[in-house]
Amino acid sequence: MRDRLAERARDLGIEMKVERLEDSTRTVKDAAAAVGCDVAEIAKSIVFVADGDPVVCVASGRHRIDTDRIAKALDVAEVRQAGAAEVRAATGFAIGGVPPFGHDVPVIFDEELLRHERVWAAAGDPNSLFRVDPRELCRCIDARVLAVGERSE
Repeated sequence: MRDRLAERARDLGIEMKVERLEDSTRTVKDAAAAVGCDVAEIAKSIVFVADGDPVVCVASGRHRIDTDRIAKALDVAEVRQAGAAEVRAATGFAIGGVPPFGHDVPVIFDEELLRHERVWAAAGDPNSLFRVDPRELCRCIDARVLAVGERSE
């Protein structure tokens, strides 16, 4: 899985140095503590199902994702968070380790992430992260930029 992700990063032109951590990075708070950054700099990848089709939302760890905003932007009737089996089937990765690329799922990118010089994103498992320029990442994965929610703090 990691090799596939590294290969895809090279294909996309994304410089990816993976940090493998002893502690879990499954939650935003865990990930931020593990790498010593603010929760806003964690680019969490959450899988949703929009009228039956999967979509990945890469959002600031500070945001609660508003599914109504996603539904309106995608012009669909229903958006719901995917279950664990749906996440793995759509992306090939488990919840807590879904990267922003390495799957063939469309990506919505939280505009809030573009305010940071660097962000940290999952690298394929719950103990791995990589640091990246969010503008470069967004461009390389051809993501759709959207205000996805409000601060959850």
